[in-house]
Amino acid sequence: MKNIVIKYKLELIGVALGSIAGWGYWYFVGCASGTCAITSSPVNSSLYGAMMGGILASMFRKDKKEEKSKQ
Repeated sequence: MKNIVIKYKLELIGVALGSIAGWGYWYFVGCASGTCAITSSPVNSSLYGAMMGGILASMFRKDKKEEKSKQ
């Protein structure tokens, strides 16, 4: 378990920050009518933000194969 946390630390930080940003978007902007699929619920908004944060953070991961080929 500890190795997984260390290996995916960047993605986990992205998920945490994304979920906070999603909740913040729901709280401050939200959807007044309640018909918006993502922003009508804090759970939906937080999950969407977590997913986007994880995807965005994973874009910055460097693969070991790329590092070895550059040397």
